[in-house]
Amino acid sequence: MDTITLARIELLHPKLRAEAKEIYIAIYNALKGRAAVRFTHTLRTIAEQDALYAQGRSKPGKKVTNAKGGSSYHNYGLAIDICLILDGKEVSWDISKDFDKDGISDWMEAVAIFKSRGWEWGGDWAKFRDAPHFQKTFGKTTAQLKAMMKGSGYPAPL
Repeated sequence: MDTITLARIELLHPKLRAEAKEIYIAIYNALKGRAAVRFTHTLRTIAEQDALYAQGRSKPGKKVTNAKGGSSYHNYGLAIDICLILDGKEVSWDISKDFDKDGISDWMEAVAIFKSRGWEWGGDWAKFRDAPHFQKTFGKTTAQLKAMMKGSGYPAPL
């Protein structure tokens, strides 16, 4: 088990922690080859989101998000980004490689597990495809979540 992923799961909204751990364990058990899944981002502060948004705009680097602070489900602990870790050390975002040679790409095995539990996959988005991203919104927009948190702090009362 990846202790980094397990720690990041604890940052998620309390209503998602147990489910996210079940998803992680299911993916961990499904991938039998060189690759293991890691949750790279879960909860992200507004300041962290704004810094990512600045990348490729007012700061060097390529654009990695279209969401300003407060406009990402990460800001409410309702989103997870993933990568694959190969042989315990190399990071991969290859969505087509079948490292465990079971006829299904390892990435898509992870996608299927998330989707089977009702999570939305950023790889399905028509605009700005985001293959590492998964979110579960409870039917709330980020504007609604932001309003719900005013005065109550994190986590948003869902």
